[in-house]
Amino acid sequence: MIYGSFAQYYDELFDEQLYSKWAQYVQENTSTGGQLLDLAGGAGRLGVLLAQAGYQVTDADLSDEMLALASNHALAANIKLQLVQANMLDLTALGSFNTITCFADSLCYLRDLTEVEQVFQQVQQHLVDGGIFLFDMITPYQTDVVYPGFMYNYQSEDQHRYFLWSSYQNDDVEHGVIHELSFFNRLRNGNYQRLAETHFERSYPRQQIVKALQQTGFKKVEVSSDFGHGKLNAQTTRWFFKCQKGE
Repeated sequence: MIYGSFAQYYDELFDEQLYSKWAQYVQENTSTGGQLLDLAGGAGRLGVLLAQAGYQVTDADLSDEMLALASNHALAANIKLQLVQANMLDLTALGSFNTITCFADSLCYLRDLTEVEQVFQQVQQHLVDGGIFLFDMITPYQTDVVYPGFMYNYQSEDQHRYFLWSSYQNDDVEHGVIHELSFFNRLRNGNYQRLAETHFERSYPRQQIVKALQQTGFKKVEVSSDFGHGKLNAQTTRWFFKCQKGE
C-alpha cells in the first residue's frame, strides 16, 4: 500500500507550501461552498485548508493510516472533514459532488491508462452537471529527463531521523519511473529502524490524457502549468487539468 508503512513520516516531510498552492488553484477555478471530494486526499492537509475556505470536504484515500492523520489534522484545526476509505477506481458508495480534486500526481501511480480512464469515468458519474474536476499529473519530461538519477537526502536537526530518496527510469514502462524511499528512525536504545518502500509512477502524452477525458464525457478541458498560472512548453514538469462536466 502506498505510504502504508510510514504515512506519518511522509506527512511531516511534505512541503506545506504545495498544499496552499493547490488550495488556491481550487478556489480560483471553482465556486466556494459546495460539496468537494478530494481523491487520494491522504493526511487531509489540503482538505483542512479547503474546509476552512468554506467547502464541504470529503477526504477519500485508500490508506487508513493516512485517514487517521487526516482525522487528527481536522481535530487540531477544529473543522469537519468527511473521511472515507476508498479506492478511486470504484466510487460507487459515494454521492455527488460539485468539485472533485486529485493532486500530487496521484493518478500517475495507477497501473496504466486504462485505470486512469476508469477513474475519469468514476469522477464523471459522481459530478453534478456543470461540476469541475481538477487534477495534476507529472509529464513525460519529468519522468524521462528530471527524475532519472535524482537523489534527495534529509537529516533532522536532532539526527534522529534520516530520509533517502532516489529515482531511476523504469525500463519496462514507457515514461515510467521508480522511486526508492527509505526512512531511518532512531530508537530509544540508540539503534535505527529502517522503513523502505518502492513507488512506481508513469506519465503519458498529454493528448492521450485529453482524449481519455473526452471519451468519458468531459467536453471542456483546459491544461496549464504552474498551478494554473503558466503556459505549457517542452520543459513543463507538471500539468494541471480543469475539466467540466456537461456541455
